[in-house]
Amino acid sequence: MADKIYEEKQNVTIIGEETEFNGVLEFSDRLIITGRFTGKINAPTGELEISKTSECDVDSIVAKSIEISGRVKGSLTASERIELFSGSSISSDLTTAKLRIANNVDFNGDVTMLEKEPEVDLFSVVSSEFKQACVIHSDVVK
Repeated sequence: MADKIYEEKQNVTIIGEETEFNGVLEFSDRLIITGRFTGKINAPTGELEISKTSECDVDSIVAKSIEISGRVKGSLTASERIELFSGSSISSDLTTAKLRIANNVDFNGDVTMLEKEPEVDLFSVVSSEFKQACVIHSDVVK
């Protein structure tokens, strides 16, 4: 995964395993938390990874994508996706467009799925084409 990050030339910030952070974080690229975090994260265009060694007690997290392998308590919102990896423990309400939950995840909370607006101009297509664009497609994860 680290190779992918460097190939994309994103700024990556890491909160180390021995670090405890209390407060409000804002970022726009990628943040990896391996330590303890308490507070609020506001990063509508950012990618957040919460590693296996991390513990986060948050008021809320808002990001483009959230990947969780550790323990998280609080409200989570991701405009694109949330992934919960095996061994993670989440006590949160989730709001996202796409959700992937692996086996062996301890999850307690509610899930709200975001619907994306159709990428069709209402006034340039016939009604049957617009209806087709509004059909919700779901991915089946095997």
